[in-house]
Order: sequence, then C-alpha cells, then structure tokens
Amino acid sequence: MADATPSLAPPARGAAAPRRLRRRGDILGTGIVTAILAFVVLMPLSAVVWKATHSDGRSFLETVRDPEAIASLQLTLAAAAITAVVSAVTGTAVAWVLVRDRFPGRRVLDAVVDLPFALPTIVAGLTLLSLYGPESPVGIELAFTRASIVAAMLFVTFPFVVRSVQPVLIELDREMEEAAASLGATPWTIFRRIIFPNLLPAILTGTGLSFAKAIGEFGSIVLLSGNVPFDTEVTSVYTFGLIQSDEPGSAAAISTVLLAVSVVVLALLDVVRRRSVR
Repeated sequence: MADATPSLAPPARGAAAPRRLRRRGDILGTGIVTAILAFVVLMPLSAVVWKATHSDGRSFLETVRDPEAIASLQLTLAAAAITAVVSAVTGTAVAWVLVRDRFPGRRVLDAVVDLPFALPTIVAGLTLLSLYGPESPVGIELAFTRASIVAAMLFVTFPFVVRSVQPVLIELDREMEEAAASLGATPWTIFRRIIFPNLLPAILTGTGLSFAKAIGEFGSIVLLSGNVPFDTEVTSVYTFGLIQSDEPGSAAAISTVLLAVSVVVLALLDVVRRRSVR
C-alpha cells in the first residue's frame, strides 16, 4: 500500500523568485511615485513655506494680520464656502440628470461639463465679463460686485462635483431602489435612505475640491471683480499685488495661509467621507 503521508519537502528554489521580483517591483514603483510627488508637489510647497518664514521683509504674523489681508481672506473664504455648497447641490443634480435621464443632446451636455477644465481661467474671466459686465446681453450686471466673485468661482469649480458623483451613480445598484419601491417606499424615502448615503462620499470629495480650487482662483476673478480693497479684493489678487510691490516674502506668507486652509478642509472632509463609507 502506498504511503499517503503528504510530502514535507521544501518548495522549489524557483518558487520564491516571482515573489522577490514582485517585491522589488513594488519597491521600485513606490520609489518612482514618491520621487514624482516630491519633485512636482512637495518641493514647490515646501519652498513657499520656507520663503514665508525666511523673508527679510515683514514677519509672518505681521503680514497675515494686515487689515487688507484679513479682509481679503474673509471674502475669499466666504465666497468659496458659498461656491462649495452651491456646487454640491447643482453638481449632484446635473450628474443625476446625465446618468438617469435619456434625452437628445445628452452626450453633448456631458462633454460641455468639462469645458471649465479646458478653458484658460483668464479666458473664462473675459467670457464672464462679457456676459455679466456693462451692457450685459442677458440684462444681468454682476461685474465689480461680490456676487461676481461667486459666479466666477462657480464657473471654474462646477465640474468637480459632477465628475465625482457621476461614476458612483453609474455603478449604483438599481435593484435596491426597485425593491424599496415595491415595498411602498416613496421616491424621497428611496433617495434619502438608499441613494444619498451612497453618494455622500463622492459629494464630499467634489465639494472639498471645489472649495480648495475656489480659494486660490485668480484668472476668472481678476477681470470680473474690480479688485477693490476691503470690498471685492480676493486673496489671490491681493497676493499678486504683493508680488508686484516686490514683497515676495509677504506673498508667500499669505499663500501659506491659503495652503493651510486647503489642507485642513480636505483633511476634515476626508475624515467625514471615510466615516460615511463605514
């Protein structure tokens, strides 16, 4: 009778080779990604922070406490917050229509959503000035007001929420909605209890990106807002003015504040998004 005891012989030497190759490939890939991120993102950001803290001009605190700087920051953050909220609502609605509805020209509208990404922001500012400026063809004159700042921010940040929500809607299981409807759930209940919880992480992601983009927007605002200190001057325009006044250290200090605000907001939204996924 043959021996049924399993063989305890060690695995062949060649079996570990693929694992070693994969491990080396992972290490190499991680190194490449880290080097790219360090060169493209981390080094420029570090240079701005270093410039802000090693300036020969005004100190960091003196720069950020300047009344004009505080006024521009308050206006920028308020306008960016309004933009983010409006983008969250309108972007989700547009994504819903593009995914769930079928109508002539839907693909054309879907392509138009990406237009603010492709259009240079200075061209966007000129376009908005032509539309909402003096002698507006639609009878709406927003130029040189605070409302024009929100309009410009909405234009350049609109695609973020749409493109964040769209893939989730496409992959959403429609059978859950049909089952809830067969049990007597109303459309509002289905949206509130089934659809919205699945969309919330994507909405938060798009909202955070919209806010971060809005607080640093320059090109679409500089032509439209009028740039009046203490009234319609946003932080990006104020920073540009500091550079023109040969105060790069002060400009770097204000930029560092915007960078810190963006990082904090994105981190908080990421925490909320992760908790909503759980």
